Amino acid sequence: MRLGKVIGRVTLSQVIPELEGARWLLVSPYNRTHFPQGDTAPEGLSGEPTLVIYDNLGGGVGDTVGFVEGREAAQPLNPVAAIDAINAALIDHVRFTPKG
Repeated sequence: MRLGKVIGRVTLSQVIPELEGARWLLVSPYNRTHFPQGDTAPEGLSGEPTLVIYDNLGGGVGDTVGFVEGREAAQPLNPVAAIDAINAALIDHVRFTPKG
């Protein structure tokens, strides 16, 4: 699982039937440069490519989410649909303690 910040929502005009009514979030993944001050919430966009993730948990703009990618992302769906990433957790607080 990776963490990221929701920076927007995506609206589709056409969708495959298995994903009708799905919500899609635009997420900027966090990297280690986002956590230099311990408890401080990450600010700004990362240098990582922005992702579109499937959301069935109700994430909103500004939220921190935990998402999984790849084959595991489609497992919760019945029937299994072709998606690349899914919102697996809404994160309330991140505590990071740097080594050394």
